[in-house]
Amino acid sequence: MPSLRVAVDVGGTFTDVCIMDEKSGSIRIEKTASTPDPIDGILGGVAKAGVDMADVALFSHGTTVATNALITRRLPRAAMVCTEGFRDVIEIRRANKEDLWDTYKDVVPPYIPRRDRLTVPERVDAAGKVVRPLDEAAAREVARILKRRNVAAVAVCFMNAFVNGANEKRMKEILQEAMPDVPVSTSSEVLPEIFEHERFSTTVANAVLTPVVVDYTRRLGQRLQQDGYTRDLLLLHTGGGVMTPKSVEDFAARLAGSGIAAGAIASRQIAMLCGFRNSIGLDMGGTSTDVSLAYDGQSRVTKDWFIEYGYPIRFSSIEVLTIGAGGGSLAWRDEAGSLRNGPQSAGANPGPACYGNGNRQPTNTDANVVLGRLGTSLAGGKIKLDPALAAQAVTEGVAEPFGLSIHAAADAVIKVANANMSDAVRLISISRGYDPRDFALVAFGGAGALHGAAIAKELSIPAVIVPPNPGVTSALGCLLVDMQHDFSESYIKAASEADAATIEADFARMEKDAVERLVHEGVEPGDIVLQRSVDMMYQGQWRSLAVNAPTPVTSIADLVEAFHREHKREYNFRRDETPVSLYRLNLKATGIVPKAELPKHEPTGVTPAPLHRRPVWFGPDEPHDTPVYDRDDLPAGFSFEGPAIVEQLDSTVVVPPGTKAEVDQYLNIIIRV
Repeated sequence: MPSLRVAVDVGGTFTDVCIMDEKSGSIRIEKTASTPDPIDGILGGVAKAGVDMADVALFSHGTTVATNALITRRLPRAAMVCTEGFRDVIEIRRANKEDLWDTYKDVVPPYIPRRDRLTVPERVDAAGKVVRPLDEAAAREVARILKRRNVAAVAVCFMNAFVNGANEKRMKEILQEAMPDVPVSTSSEVLPEIFEHERFSTTVANAVLTPVVVDYTRRLGQRLQQDGYTRDLLLLHTGGGVMTPKSVEDFAARLAGSGIAAGAIASRQIAMLCGFRNSIGLDMGGTSTDVSLAYDGQSRVTKDWFIEYGYPIRFSSIEVLTIGAGGGSLAWRDEAGSLRNGPQSAGANPGPACYGNGNRQPTNTDANVVLGRLGTSLAGGKIKLDPALAAQAVTEGVAEPFGLSIHAAADAVIKVANANMSDAVRLISISRGYDPRDFALVAFGGAGALHGAAIAKELSIPAVIVPPNPGVTSALGCLLVDMQHDFSESYIKAASEADAATIEADFARMEKDAVERLVHEGVEPGDIVLQRSVDMMYQGQWRSLAVNAPTPVTSIADLVEAFHREHKREYNFRRDETPVSLYRLNLKATGIVPKAELPKHEPTGVTPAPLHRRPVWFGPDEPHDTPVYDRDDLPAGFSFEGPAIVEQLDSTVVVPPGTKAEVDQYLNIIIRV
């Protein structure tokens, strides 16, 4: 029987492969260079790891294909069919700008240009009544025009289709009669919610991505089958679950942002194993840092996200804040004479100055080399670091302009980078009503463990968890997820007018559809978990809060009281005398997939000897004589005090003075701050 589980996370520089053996519980990793066609890098990494696809029971994949397609605008020609008079909704947007004060900076144009946005006469009123049936003659003429233009996908977006999608459904049938091989996305199927711009934008993103993503998943599935894989390819989506290629055909835009969700899932699971139900994920790579939050064992989820500003994608997504802070982030002096860090980056090539590829500007990696926190090599010796080049960059870029010693300059670079990341953690915790002192910080990515303890100290976070393989934790996240779909329907009523029986009937209908979809994807009925919530707001507000709903819904008053409590937690006030409105019904349908179980290790009582000792600066003054350990030598149960450095293939862990570290039964390093 196949016994291997393989997860692949494709990044801009490296493709990470994580392999777990179900029989032994052992985990091994492989890194390979990413390729122009990601499939070549994926299969190359799997082959490099010596994996026979016939032995693979589960193949899970986090992909950046959809995200990159939207960013680079390498999209096939697509069209949009709108209600007559509303072809420009997608371009007018909300008339807001990313930078309010920059008169000359325009929002990027829509994914579908105006010449390919056609209209047809039809109208449904706000109550769902068909005021004007679809003009089928006009619809057939639009279909004829689009067929001549050889469009690869079509988005159908009619006004008020969220309450009655009959006209959209008929338009889709006419388009498919004329172009049977062209995928058609309708707003009533993709996102049946009020607010036409958000609904239209999500449907357009879904339409333009469908040809790209479906082609990619089909080719990857075929290549895997050719190599002997016999199960479904599972693809990680932004909501924190996985979907099959069949579901991708209908909801391609759910893969936008797929890659960053894996790290958030893995950090939450690792924290849970360590006994922390509240955790903050700090995924620091070479260019950026992704920050996520889990509270009471659940990742924080948002619907307010986008790949490009002005064009929201309203599918549920794990909330991740990304800032330009990584190992390659550049230290620079602004016009006011202040030291800055990022978001500019040296990237993978030329990389930090110490790589010796021609860059002369100081980076965070160079500063860590100068301070002795990094040695003279990375990735098991594959990347050599030149301390002299690092020292030269820090001296010329920071020390001399600011009149500092070289170690004071390097310390300042790191402190500015840590301040930037601490601000991001504050945004996702304190500004959302969460106290960082109640959380553990999970530091991963290639550089997260270098900075995690300092950030935790800045925010009074009591514990830092460093996973066994920080650099491939995102790939591990792909092995820790379930099948998941999110459903929603508008339900706009004052709480005083809402009817519990009607809401229960709507939820029951949504649950029936959800169960049918998961069963179709091969999930056993006994493995399906359904979670309800209702979006609510005080009357007069337009931003809503999600409140968990019981099964069955029997009392509107109980929902209102739950909303008051959630509003108090989120915003620190409640107004019991203010009328409350219901806005949307949500259903998260989860199909439980057997997940990777990390192996446990018994304490050995062995005290490993450090590889060597070296001077390390943990501030601008005198260095500390610091032991350097090999991560592979640290057994479960081993504890030690800072200062210490722990080196491994994919990361370096810094344990500062005044902290204590221990290796738990899952071989995580837990630093008590």
